[in-house]
Amino acid sequence: MNILVCISKSPDTTSKISFTDGNTKFDENGVQYIVNPYDEWYALVRALELKETIGGNVTIIAVGPAADESIIRKALAIGADKAVRIDAEPTDAYFVAAQIAAYAKENNFDLILTGKETINYNGSQVGGMIAEHLELPYVSLASKLDVAGTTVTLEQEIVGGLQVVEVSTPVVISCAKGMAEQRIPNMRGIMAARTKPLDVVPVVALELYTNYQTYSLPEAKKACTLIDASNMDQLVELLHNEAKVI
Repeated sequence: MNILVCISKSPDTTSKISFTDGNTKFDENGVQYIVNPYDEWYALVRALELKETIGGNVTIIAVGPAADESIIRKALAIGADKAVRIDAEPTDAYFVAAQIAAYAKENNFDLILTGKETINYNGSQVGGMIAEHLELPYVSLASKLDVAGTTVTLEQEIVGGLQVVEVSTPVVISCAKGMAEQRIPNMRGIMAARTKPLDVVPVVALELYTNYQTYSLPEAKKACTLIDASNMDQLVELLHNEAKVI
């Protein structure tokens, strides 16, 4: 089983977010980056579990500059066999998907896994776009994944229950909660990651279709108003005049 896991970097959730250049660019100064948790906890760990049970190889791939290699090495420490970095700034979801698809097309992967989304953009677009570029089936938001030969059985949470899907390899899958449990790299894995192969692949030239016009921070949360349980008139007045929900 030849598995490709797509990873990306995301700001640590404790990072202070700000923008520069007239709110058109994310300010990276002082930001601590991590492997996107959905890529790591769900996609990568499940790929490693499959490797341990049925055999195969796990390759991780990321689109980014040389500065991202420390993030890629952290993912290697969890247990992937090798890594690939496509040498380009990840400008948007389409660009990232096209670059990954170009590499995957030349390397015959049975499974291509992504996390359900990134925690910084929450777009959930890359997996579907990779599948379209490769003309492969795509199953999104899978919470369980089993493989028997060339048949992949998946579960997806739907309203009111679970949906079971069967598909033949090769296939692209985005992985959601329930797929696997987080693994913490041990010292042996961290040391081994330093010598595992990390191939740098040149960018594939293509036309860009989008650009970011502006960024903005969400509105600050308003203070909570506490009302005495016996003061129903005040509650009704605030709900009507301030919250405007009645």
